Amino acid sequence: MPRHEFQPGKLVAGLFLTAGGIAYAGDAGGWWETEWFAIIPVVFVGLCLAGAAASVNHAVRRRRSSRGVGS
Repeated sequence: MPRHEFQPGKLVAGLFLTAGGIAYAGDAGGWWETEWFAIIPVVFVGLCLAGAAASVNHAVRRRRSSRGVGS
């Protein structure tokens, strides 16, 4: 399998969406109660953090490539 570059924005977004899914799965399983609107702040914060992580990652990669330090 060929290697690919690490993309932290997608990792952060996936973690927050998984957390939202787990919250609703626990509600469906009867383990706890989750309000219907609970997913909104989870997704919003997760997407904001994912965007910030992707922006920082892009800036770091662009700076490294302009200096000629990466492969």
